[in-house]
Amino acid sequence: MKKIGLVGGISWTSTVDYYRYINEMTNEQLGGLHAAECILYSVDFENFARHNAAYNWDGTYSLLSYAVENLEKAGAELILLCANTAHIVADRIAASSSLPLVDIRTAMLAAIKAAGLKSVALMGTSYTMELHFYRDVLSAGGINVLVPELEADRDFIEDTLQHELGVGMLSPQTRQEYIRIANKMIQQGAQGIILGCTELPLILSQNDFSLPVFDSTSIHAAAAVAFAFQKENQHIQ
Repeated sequence: MKKIGLVGGISWTSTVDYYRYINEMTNEQLGGLHAAECILYSVDFENFARHNAAYNWDGTYSLLSYAVENLEKAGAELILLCANTAHIVADRIAASSSLPLVDIRTAMLAAIKAAGLKSVALMGTSYTMELHFYRDVLSAGGINVLVPELEADRDFIEDTLQHELGVGMLSPQTRQEYIRIANKMIQQGAQGIILGCTELPLILSQNDFSLPVFDSTSIHAAAAVAFAFQKENQHIQ
């Protein structure tokens, strides 16, 4: 199994789930007391948020690429950027690193296509909902992507992701507001819901909706574990 390098801390609350999922999934395959060999570089979320707020993508890239360089030096054999928003610079990271990058967008596209859906609601940070880096990958794969129509709804999601979920605060009122926003997109034709920020699964789950829910954290972690085992699986076959 390849050593998995995680760029985490964006935010730490969801990085905890990445670590748990990766080790649970690894143990399911290997049994016994086995766990994944992981290397974590946890960045300062304040710096990540500051660069993003200024649309300083060069700053975001520098922050994350430095983490990737250190993971490579530490022996990582593949890389995960443990946030949907971080994939704004994923293509640049992939081009500049010798390590393979497991992309959350392509993992999400595969999960949606496997479910046979054609139209989905996307909830995430304002960058993920409003910019094209995420939606275009899904659209190129034949998926229609809906985002909240009202700027006030998108701003509410952005603000609470950073200042509540990003610091471990889980409010029942915020959860109900998220459900209200998602249900509006379901009424507009969404066949499923992407929890397109890795903090959203901390407060929302499949139990909240009758339609399929796509947890970006668990989907990304599963893709990483599958890639980490790829060579061994091919050898066994």
